This record gives sequence, C-alpha cells and structure tokens, in this order.
Amino acid sequence: MIRARGIDRWWLSASLLVACVVAVPVAGVLASIGAETGGVWAHLASTRLPDYLANTLLLAAGVCVIAAVLGIPAAWLVTMYDFPGRRTLSWALLLPLAVPAYLAAYALTDLLQFSGPVQSFLRELTGWTAGDYWFPEIRSLPGAIVILGFSLYPYVFFGARAAFGEQSQGLLDASRTLGCGPVRTAMRVGLPVARPALIGSLALVMMECVADFGAVEHCAVDTLATGIYRTWLGLGSLDAAAQLSSVALTVVFVLLVAELLTRRKARFNRSTAKHIAPRRVRLSGTRGALATVFCIFPLTIGLLLPVGRFVYLSVLAGDARAGELFLPLIRNTLLLGIIAAAICVVLAICVTYASRLHRGRCGTVLREVCRSGYALPGPVIAIGLLSVLGWVDHRLNDAQSALLPGAPPLGLVLSGSIVAVLIGYQTRFLAIGVTTLQGAFDRAPAKMDDASRTLGAGSLRTLLSVHLPMMKLSILTAGMLVFVDVIKELPATLMLRPFNFDTLAVRVYQLASDERLPEASTGALAIIVLGLLPVVLLHRVLDPEPSDRRAI
Repeated sequence: MIRARGIDRWWLSASLLVACVVAVPVAGVLASIGAETGGVWAHLASTRLPDYLANTLLLAAGVCVIAAVLGIPAAWLVTMYDFPGRRTLSWALLLPLAVPAYLAAYALTDLLQFSGPVQSFLRELTGWTAGDYWFPEIRSLPGAIVILGFSLYPYVFFGARAAFGEQSQGLLDASRTLGCGPVRTAMRVGLPVARPALIGSLALVMMECVADFGAVEHCAVDTLATGIYRTWLGLGSLDAAAQLSSVALTVVFVLLVAELLTRRKARFNRSTAKHIAPRRVRLSGTRGALATVFCIFPLTIGLLLPVGRFVYLSVLAGDARAGELFLPLIRNTLLLGIIAAAICVVLAICVTYASRLHRGRCGTVLREVCRSGYALPGPVIAIGLLSVLGWVDHRLNDAQSALLPGAPPLGLVLSGSIVAVLIGYQTRFLAIGVTTLQGAFDRAPAKMDDASRTLGAGSLRTLLSVHLPMMKLSILTAGMLVFVDVIKELPATLMLRPFNFDTLAVRVYQLASDERLPEASTGALAIIVLGLLPVVLLHRVLDPEPSDRRAI
C-alpha cells in the first residue's frame, strides 16, 4: 500500500491545478448561461437549434450503426478465422485512423459529386444528362454518416478485436458442443462477452461525431459543432455561441451517462484462472475470398480512395504556393505538435502519479476530470476558453491602465496568442496521455514504491529513478499519439490560433472551403503521412500478434 505523506501532497495539488485547467472551457460555457445576447440566442432556439440537435443525434446514431456493421464482423473474422490476407488486414484495418474525417470528406465528395470523375464517367458511358439518372447526394446527412462511418470504424474494430482475442477457447467449444454454428456462437457468446468493450468503443465514436466539424461542414450538414462556429463568426455573438455550446455539452454529458448506466451492472469474468486463446479456423475457397473482400471493403473506402485521390490531384496540380508556404506551415504544425505533446506528457505524469500516491477518491476523481476533456467538441473548448481568457485579458489591461496610465495596452496576451491553442490542446488530448500512462503505472507493483521508500528515496526520486525508466515506451507512445492528434485537429486550431498563424490542417480547410481541392491535396497528404506513424506503432507495440495462435 502506497501512503502519501509530507511532500507527496504536492502531487495532489499539481493534479488539482491540471484538473482546473481542463475544466476552464466548461466553466466558460456554463458562465455564459443567461447572458444577454441581444436576441441572438432566442432566434437560434426558435429556428436553428432543433435542426442542429436533430442532425447531431441522427449523425451519431447512423455513424455508430455503420461503424458497428463494419468493425465488429471484421474484428471477429481476423480474430477467429484464418483466410488469405488476414495477417496484413489485421493491422491495415486500423490505418483509416490516419485519415482525418474532414480529409476523407474532401476526397470522397470530390469523387462522387456531380462534377466528379465517377458521375462524369457514368454520363460519358451512357450518354445521360443531369435529369436522366439518380445518384445519391454525397453532400447531405446520409453522405456525412457514410463518410464518418468509414472513417471511425477502426475505433470499434480495435476494441472488438481486443475483446474477442481475450475470449476463451473453452467457452467457444462449449457453444459449438451445444449445437451452435459459427453465426450463433458469435451472436450468443462473442458479442455478449465483448459488450463492455463494444459499448466503450461506440461511445467514443459518438463523441467524435458530436465533436466533428470539418466533415459535416463540407457536407453541408448543420450540427451543433458547425452552429457554434457560425454563431460566433457569422452572427458575431460569443455569448450566444457559448450558450449553444452548453447544449452540445449537455448532449455529451447525456451520452457519457448513458454509456455508464449501460455498463453499470454488467460483470464479465473468466470462470477459470487459465486462459486458452481462441484457435483460428481456416477459411478457404469461396468463404475465404468473401472474408478477404469484406475486410478490404472498409479499408478501400476509408483509406485507399482518399489517399489515391489526393495523390492524383497532387500530381495533377498540387499547391502552387507550396514552395512559399509549405515550410512555414510544417514549422507551425510541428511546433504546436511537439510543444503540446511534451506538455501533455508532463501533465499526464503528474496526474497519474498523484492518483498512484493517493489511492483514495480524491486522486481518482481528479484523474477522471482530466480525462473528461476528450469528450468535449473542439468548438466547445474554443468558445469556453475564449470566454475565460478574454475576461482575463481585459482585467490585465484594466490593471495596466490603472498602474501605468498612458502606456500602450497589453492587448490579447492569452486569448490572442499560442497560449490559448496549447491550453485547448491539453483540454482535448490530455486524456490520451493519462490513459496511456495510467496503464504503465498500473503494471508496476506497489511494493516497488515501498522498497524505494525503505531505501530513503522520496516520491520525486522514486518517479525519476524507478518509474520513468520503465515507462519509456509508454511515454513515447503517449507523446506520439498526442502529436498526431494535434496535427489533425481542426476546429480548436481554427478558432484559437493567433492571427497569421496557420497550420497544415487550417491551410487544407481554407483551400477546400474555396473549392480548391487540388491545391489542398498537398497538405492533406502531409497530414496523412504524419498520421500513419502512431497507427503503425499502435499495432506493433500495443497490439502484438499472439504467438500461441494456430489455425485449425
């Protein structure tokens, strides 16, 4: 048992400070409730809010269905069966995570819209004109659901594959002995036992749908995320945007509570201490080919088509100003990514180590508060931070005017600088660092800390000499994951960045919004290439191929 004493309480204080920083956007949003908006909020509530709310909920529900239909069967196939290409597909199915949803939306809408190559080829082949045939409208709510479904299914695939891999061969054999075929075994044994992991993965997909801005904006779908951005810039009302953010915050809270209630009474334990990993059944002939085709299909839509389209457009045209702007854009992007990742790792170490030293409710609550920011949409974080940091900037300028009359004003010290962007990133992505490092701390037995204390080492020396050397790989993984999420992040960067400070994501968004996708393709490919690194690391380090599995 690790006991906190003396200076150890400083770790709890540091964790409390980090939790307060994460809670700043929420405080800013809640403080705006009831503020006077000059009738803007009343107008939104009576006209646009029902559409925003309905589209957001329909989007989340539809994407969850597609992600489940794609991710769960694919995970079951690569876990329980051996078929042509299985070894490659087992990790390749994660690669669409490297393609941000807004980039997938840009590429797929360009391919499938009326002036795109697919419909143009169809008209040339048949001689049809615009009114002679029907083609699904990609820039619509159903189109956004399909695009996000193929972009986010890897979350479900990864969670389902891990859960299926932990199931016991004895349980599956018992099901088959009782007369259940492969499908009934999957439905009656595989899915119920994996339900906690599946619900958690689908909850993450729902959060991503609520938070998405770039994809739905490009597909012309009005959601809470796009409404917040338009209210702030189009209507010029930060308070009304913050009040709209409170609605998005409520939706996120309801989703989180529903996920907790769904799993509250569920308990899934192994009946024996010995665990026998499932043995894969060999599929050959038609069945093996069908399994391969089914797994290749989401990979094609989610990765190969967007990447192929961007490569084609980049070779055909590309960004004419790439030589002028590309190096500054890469510099800004890498600068934000490296600084944000380094800060996030340091803060995550403080939070997780404090919860290790203080095993009571206080340490746990603070740790969970620090993880809660990942559920907040980027526009909500941005509006909440602008409200709070803008207020602080005004107070600083008032204090300077009182102390130094006639001196030039300080200006927007916090809300108009890179500080706001970095705070927003910590609020959004600290959960990644905390979750990764918490697992590393949990793998270290408490007796290691007790032995260190017995030898006279304090908590800081124990951390530096004992824990950190053992956690190098986890620290590197957390840093890389945060780094790439920062590179892909669009709404928080777009709304919080200083003037004349653009990143690759912002440049791609601006060009795509102006229908200049060939120019945006260069930056899009750069984002995708950078995003592939942690996905490969995620597979090779966190999800190695078991060595004791054999096909039968």
